[in-house]
Amino acid sequence: MKRTDNTTLQPPDRKGRNLVEAIGQRLRNAIATGELKPGDKLASESGLTGQYQVSRTVIREAIASLRADGLVEVRHGVGVFVLAPDAGPQKAFRGLDIHRVSSIIEMLEVRAAIEIEAAGLAASRSSPAQQEHIFECLDIMKRQIAAGSPTVESDRAFHMAIAVSTNNPRFRDLLESIGQQMIPRSLLQENDAEMSPEYLSQIQSEHAHIAQAIADGNDSAARETMRTHLRGSQLRYRAMMRRG
Repeated sequence: MKRTDNTTLQPPDRKGRNLVEAIGQRLRNAIATGELKPGDKLASESGLTGQYQVSRTVIREAIASLRADGLVEVRHGVGVFVLAPDAGPQKAFRGLDIHRVSSIIEMLEVRAAIEIEAAGLAASRSSPAQQEHIFECLDIMKRQIAAGSPTVESDRAFHMAIAVSTNNPRFRDLLESIGQQMIPRSLLQENDAEMSPEYLSQIQSEHAHIAQAIADGNDSAARETMRTHLRGSQLRYRAMMRRG
């Protein structure tokens, strides 16, 4: 099987770019161009770390992003393998038209149906370690906002951590099927109002209320804070749609 160890890709320019997104994009390009084919095994974590001259954490997050988008699968104890086109679970969401706000609203409604209940179950079932991970994701996003860094991956990681904390793997699978586009601002231009520090701080505050409700074991409050968070997103995009 082909490996990426001998790939001709060069380390990405670090200036002004998020390393996770840059590495993820390089790997996506290799898959799209056929340099990496279905069934190919990616280089080991240490191999990719040396190849791209980044930390193991960056490699892990980039691989997690590809996995969420159905491009690779992780076989524990074996390695990471490229999936065949349309083999990933997110095929149902590939019809999303990123140029139509109405499509984004549809996706947010589906997320609400999944994540409101997930928040309640996480409050009832999550372990202390899982709760700690939720707060770690919250802290990462807080630091990224303060630094003016991209927050799409940390935002998605926060919601995925809640899905995992239900201790029902189907919630995680459903969110993974949506992929990176589950965070709508990943589809917007960088100068959009949705990228403003004020907007991101509001999102961070909503996340904090959700995390606290889960940590308190208050399932009804967890559901309500998640409902408020996702409903707020729907209302913001509906207002955007009316503005044209």
